[in-house]
Amino acid sequence: MNDSALGGERVEIYSRADLANCPRWREAFAAERKDHRYYELVEDTLHPEFAYRYFVIKDGRGNVRAVQPFFILDQDLLAGTSPAIRGAARQIRRLLPRWLHMRTLMVGCVAGEAHLDGGDETQWPLHARLLAAAIVDYARSSAVRLIVLKEFPQKYRSALESFLQAGFTRIPSMPMTRLGLEYASFEDYTMRALRSARRKDLRKKFRAAEKGAPIEMSIVGDATPIIDEIYPLYLRVYERSKLRFEKLSKAFLAGLGQRMPEKVRFFVWRQNGRIVSFAVCMLQGDAIYGEYMGLDYSVALDLHLYHYVLRDIVTWAMACGYKRFLGSGLNYDTKLHFRHVLEPLDLYVRHSSSLLNVLLKPILPFIEPTRFDKTLRKFPNHRDLWA
Repeated sequence: MNDSALGGERVEIYSRADLANCPRWREAFAAERKDHRYYELVEDTLHPEFAYRYFVIKDGRGNVRAVQPFFILDQDLLAGTSPAIRGAARQIRRLLPRWLHMRTLMVGCVAGEAHLDGGDETQWPLHARLLAAAIVDYARSSAVRLIVLKEFPQKYRSALESFLQAGFTRIPSMPMTRLGLEYASFEDYTMRALRSARRKDLRKKFRAAEKGAPIEMSIVGDATPIIDEIYPLYLRVYERSKLRFEKLSKAFLAGLGQRMPEKVRFFVWRQNGRIVSFAVCMLQGDAIYGEYMGLDYSVALDLHLYHYVLRDIVTWAMACGYKRFLGSGLNYDTKLHFRHVLEPLDLYVRHSSSLLNVLLKPILPFIEPTRFDKTLRKFPNHRDLWA
């Protein structure tokens, strides 16, 4: 366990095995939907090629105050850029296969946004100062070239100021979206929040779906019995996506409901007994999060299943008293028309070499992922991505 100290506090590097004897880990991120169980599931089922480790913050007495997961991977710096840039890069990489690939340390979660662990928010600035010093030292000792704090919500901007002082640059990641659910019903929402043309378009889409055989929705907590039916539908959505996120595994989807039953719901839609769509949602306080989905594209487009899915989830959430629906960073055009607003997520980036970091800083705004999505600029709070 390597360590880095700052004052009476210090940061150590733990493996998963080391955490087995760490009581604090069982409380980590308890207030979030993705608590320590989620991180364990990710490590067990996704990207075995990544090196998963944990920064452990200890006080002067050696008590663990916070645990901050991280992972090390080989990162393509152009992964979030436009197709034109990636196409040009392919020509260069015929001669230089490793061009703009870097060994990268990412603080956060492989599958989803990141959070700061450790007590209440008054402790976050101190923990951030400790981490800012420790991360750079560890990266240099581990031959890591790029350091990234991955997708931290904007509520952490004040606490993470110390990373900017340590040479990191903050740039936007693909944001989540949020829809308020302060309506009596879905119909009430459409009448009060949507324009008449949008309401007419939705009614047309829903009538098209109703012309066929009935579509029936069910909700389950554990998808294991149907995993072989839903996983191919997830893969079809993943393969059609222009911007690729982490690729989930069967074991991951099955494990969600098994390990976190009180926080996970699988919505399943069947037509003539066959599953045509599913969505994974997670629950946190008064909010429901749409995490992942799958569609049978042999019928999905004709039935407008994406709109059907959103309507049913929102209807269920309203009936259950949830106040917010948060969506992942996909299908921004539909969410814009549904009157979602953006929920910014930030990346904090620096090179482990101070000299090369000076050269990297001016490049980052030109390769950050939101730059190439024109729909994002149409959201009323688009400026919040950089504010």
